[in-house]
Amino acid sequence: MTGIIHRLFHRHIPEDKETPVNPDNRESNKKTPTPDSDRAGVPQIIPGIGFSIGKKREHNEDALFSFTANLESGNTQINMGLYIVADGMGGHEHGELASENAVRVMASKIIQKLPAFISNNDLGISLGSIQEMMKESTLDAHNEVLENVPGGGTTLTAVLVLGDQITISHIGDSRAYAITSEGKMKMLTQDHSLVMRLIELGRITPEEAAVHPQRNVLYRALGQADSIELDIITYILPVSSYLLICSDGLWGVVGDDEISEIITTSPNPNIACQRMIEAANTAGGPDNITAILIRMPDNVPATRVVFNQENQKEISQIIKNTTINGTHKGIVQNSFSAANNIKDTGNKP
Repeated sequence: MTGIIHRLFHRHIPEDKETPVNPDNRESNKKTPTPDSDRAGVPQIIPGIGFSIGKKREHNEDALFSFTANLESGNTQINMGLYIVADGMGGHEHGELASENAVRVMASKIIQKLPAFISNNDLGISLGSIQEMMKESTLDAHNEVLENVPGGGTTLTAVLVLGDQITISHIGDSRAYAITSEGKMKMLTQDHSLVMRLIELGRITPEEAAVHPQRNVLYRALGQADSIELDIITYILPVSSYLLICSDGLWGVVGDDEISEIITTSPNPNIACQRMIEAANTAGGPDNITAILIRMPDNVPATRVVFNQENQKEISQIIKNTTINGTHKGIVQNSFSAANNIKDTGNKP
């Protein structure tokens, strides 16, 4: 088992030969997997993934990680998952290695720490400890890119799901969205891009940003500076909602309305992801496309899952009115390090 874990999370070392990229197999999208209703009986997280090189790129510089687990007993019910999307930059080898190594390090660090939470009999987990774990793991991923992928950089959006609470570590312009069962869609992260900053300053409109010549320039990314500023965000999501994590190869070419319609009309998250990938490729597929879609359980007692009464009170005070109907300014957000001025840390090709 130790050897398997080591091979799974060991840092990738570049080889002399390139590994060929398999083309899209869109025929596989036509196959219908087992309906989710067959899994009925236990409330659970249901994930799906989609991954494509796109139509215009020769290499795939995106990377993803998806991990879902359940602990069920007479007195305990824990639904948990870790989901990560990274979009590399710096050219073929640099971009591929930056995103892959960042995802491997982030995933391994968090999974190594999860047993401590699982073995805690009273399930009392503080919000601060979860956010600190996400921060430290992301900084480890950043240092990995700095030290072993010189010239490379990557976005990273990682989501840790514990019951109905999600904690996000985010840098760059990959995104996380929440979608209600009725199709209402809200962006949970903020792009660290030049055009988004210009929108915030009122200098350009979202429509102008979509065609701006510097729309791919980021002022925050892993591996591009000694110190970085992260967004660590915690939300409580309603039951039966969806969580989407994706690279700009999806959200940059497929509109929110179409994404929402695909998600709410698909029989399960896996088919929804394949349909979103197909929509992005139909729109031209100018970039690599990555999507992870998670359907939240229909009924999860949040306080019973991961928080004792004292910690639940702490969270309710901090996250007051911060469901997906809230605003970004109202969410729990801790930023680390400092960078007040826009700095061009990466221009994704």
